[in-house]
Amino acid sequence: MNTLNAMHILVVDDEEDICEILRFNLESEGYKVDTVTSAEEARHKKLEKYNLFLLDIMMKGMSGYRLADEIRKQRKLEAPIFFITAKNTENDKLTGFSVGADDYITKPFSIKEVVARVKAALRRADPLHGEIPEEKTIRIAGIELDIEKKRLTVDGTKADLTPIEFQILQLLLKYPGRIFGRDQFLNNIWRDVNVTDRTVDVHITRLRKKLGPYGKYLITRKGYGYCFEIE
Repeated sequence: MNTLNAMHILVVDDEEDICEILRFNLESEGYKVDTVTSAEEARHKKLEKYNLFLLDIMMKGMSGYRLADEIRKQRKLEAPIFFITAKNTENDKLTGFSVGADDYITKPFSIKEVVARVKAALRRADPLHGEIPEEKTIRIAGIELDIEKKRLTVDGTKADLTPIEFQILQLLLKYPGRIFGRDQFLNNIWRDVNVTDRTVDVHITRLRKKLGPYGKYLITRKGYGYCFEIE
C-alpha cells in the first residue's frame, strides 16, 4: 500500500465544482479527500484526523479565516493549511498567514500547481513520508538508541527491542514532542500487514516498561496518539 493512502485532506469551499475538481485530482494522486461546503460543517468533523486543510475564505457564515484561527488556536492542530481564494490583495494574504496559513493560492488556479504544493507541504510536515535523517545514536536523558546496532540502553543497561519496537521508538525519539497517531504507525511500520489499533497500544505499553524510569515520558495524547516528551 502506498504511504500516501494514510494522508487525509479536508477541502472546505462553498463552490461544489471546485470541491469536486480538487477531490478528483488529489484522489488521483492517492490521497483521501473529504469535502464540505461550509466552515460550520467542517467544525463538526474530527479535524485532528486530517493531514492538510484546503480552505476557501469567502463563504456564507463563518469565514475561512475564522476556521483557520480555530484550527490553530483552539484545536491546537499543526497540519498545513492552504487558502484557495479569490481574495488576492496583499492584505488578504497577510491576514491569511497571520491566522496560521502555510500557503495561499488565488483563484483561478492551476490544479497541477495545487497538487504539487500539497505534495511538497505534506513531505515537509510529516517525517514518515520522507527519510528519517541518519544519526548513529540518539541520546535523550539516560536513554541511548544505537541506530546501527539496533540497540537500546537505559541508564547504561541494555534493553532488547523487537524490530517493530525499534522502529516505533526511533521515530518517537527522533521527533520528541511530535504526536504520531495510530494510523500513522499502522500505515508506515506495519504497512500491508492487517493489524488493529490495539496492536500499537500493546507495543507502546511494552516500550514503556523497557524504558524504565523514562517510560512515563512516552505520553498518550487522548484522541490524537503518542509522543515522547520530557517535561
